[in-house]
Amino acid sequence: MTTSIPLKIIDLHDDGFHPLLEVVLFGKSFIMVLDTGASKTAFDRATLFEANETTSILASDRLSTGLGTNSMESFTAVISGMFVGDMPIHDFEVAVLDLSTINIAYSQMGHPQVLGVLGGDILMKYRAVIDYNKQVLKLKKPRFSKR
Repeated sequence: MTTSIPLKIIDLHDDGFHPLLEVVLFGKSFIMVLDTGASKTAFDRATLFEANETTSILASDRLSTGLGTNSMESFTAVISGMFVGDMPIHDFEVAVLDLSTINIAYSQMGHPQVLGVLGGDILMKYRAVIDYNKQVLKLKKPRFSKR
């Protein structure tokens, strides 16, 4: 199974570009940043809580790096029922962070608020191919490992 997801490339006003994509989580549509530099998929804590108040968010002993800091308090959650295009993402652990500064910056530039970043963990597992020219992300069903 292969699925193609349209990307919307936004201009960060002389600070590069970010590809955005739509995901469905808990039956609701959200926008995420496709971030090949993020090792792990991360959701904004407040947005995740608004999407589903019953999501179990656990404290993490790891400090997150990147996003302009190396000491951001980090939480994790196991997410079920997420779809990227028509590709189901089952029981996947994500980092849960305070991404409000990103959403404030996006809002000031006229861009939509985001749930978070789709990182290298999902991109690798689902054998992602990103085509900036066609503005599309292709995902393939993961191969089963013997681990």
